[in-house]
Amino acid sequence: MPLKSSRPLTPTQRFTTLNHQGQLAKKRPERGLTEPKHKSGGRNVYGRITSRRRGGGHKQLYRVIDFKRDLLDMPARVQAIEYDPNRSANIALVCYENGEKRYILAPAGLNVGDAIFASNKASINEFSVGNNFPLEIIPPSTRLHAVELNPGRGAQIARSAGAALELIAVEGGFAQLKMPSGEIRLVNPKCRATIGEVGNGEHNNQSLGKAGRNRWLGKRPRVRGMVMNPVDHPNGGGNGKSKGGGGRQQLVSPWGQLAKGFPTRRRSKPSNSMIIVHHNGRKPRGRK
Repeated sequence: MPLKSSRPLTPTQRFTTLNHQGQLAKKRPERGLTEPKHKSGGRNVYGRITSRRRGGGHKQLYRVIDFKRDLLDMPARVQAIEYDPNRSANIALVCYENGEKRYILAPAGLNVGDAIFASNKASINEFSVGNNFPLEIIPPSTRLHAVELNPGRGAQIARSAGAALELIAVEGGFAQLKMPSGEIRLVNPKCRATIGEVGNGEHNNQSLGKAGRNRWLGKRPRVRGMVMNPVDHPNGGGNGKSKGGGGRQQLVSPWGQLAKGFPTRRRSKPSNSMIIVHHNGRKPRGRK
């Protein structure tokens, strides 16, 4: 899907580069596969802002995505590729032989009319884009997306636009996965995964061109801490980019958490034992 630029007839068009997706269906989403979506504006049950810079935006319906792919050994045909306002990836509407319809993440290369299925067994020529299998029967070096962390829980890894991970090997009772970040971790080989990478890979390269387009998405303006007052942010104060005490401190969050080069992952996290190599190429503490 190519990026599309316009002639700069207005100041906005000069900076706008949008992801032109001509193959998306221009229809309403399936009524039985949608749910109402309440917007909180970043506020909790007490009305206090807990997630900044949220609010406004167009009204959205939540599309119920089949992350478990638990309808086994039943072919399904892709009926439409649709836009989903709740995620960067597109979604595919598939209809199974028994008439049931479901939404799945649309992988790159999946087109309307293609047939896909999910199963616990497969032959050599069945590892095509969109099919879903347990990791233990997928050949090594296969590109995967929508991978489970625990069997039966549903896909949790590699779900955003353009994301994919690589199955390195299945040995010693575990499957080794190389994440998009470069991290290598162990996963139960009975976890399910979908072949291919998530589509809409150009999503990250588009330029919205104006502040209003961000407001349509429900995003409010972001103000840097350095330009705030000292009462509002630890990095605030000073005249411009001050080299004195104001605005020249170590970069932190509004609550004092170091913002650059400081690991925030808990050392006591249970899944730490499943990580072989971190995203920065280092091995976990205490492991040679």
